[in-house]
Amino acid sequence: MREYSRLLAIAGVATLVAACGKATEDNGTGSGTAPLPTAATLGEQVVLDAGEYLAAAPYRDADRSNGERQAQICKACHSFDRDGPNMIGPALHGFFGTKAGSRGGFDYSDVLRRADFVWTPEALDAWLAQPGRFLPGNRMTFGGVLKQEDRNDLIAYLLTATTDSGE
Repeated sequence: MREYSRLLAIAGVATLVAACGKATEDNGTGSGTAPLPTAATLGEQVVLDAGEYLAAAPYRDADRSNGERQAQICKACHSFDRDGPNMIGPALHGFFGTKAGSRGGFDYSDVLRRADFVWTPEALDAWLAQPGRFLPGNRMTFGGVLKQEDRNDLIAYLLTATTDSGE
């Protein structure tokens, strides 16, 4: 029991250090320039197919190998496979272009079910930076991906790994 308590304390400190590092280095802006949007400030979204997103910057030049490495943490809670199971989080195959919280078979939080946005790379970028800032009250307990380049790489990888039309 003592070892379990010690591990919980270490995990708590690591989470706190990571959160503080994100807050001071990134401060919710993603790239250090303009603040990233929130679900409430996204505005009208343009939905393209995966190939069109991948043909344009920043995803055209993204390092998908790095994106695949970044995605390993996602796979702890999400399946990427076609007809893959919902896990702690919903299965992600085919989620680009869908309304948030609308796919059947997963028990989304009320705030996500009521959210009025579509999963585009722009929305996912802001979500991945800080899920709690992007949509306060969601249940995803993930601190975020700090570096813009890592998010770009991860999104480019997800565009290929979770769609049938990705390159």
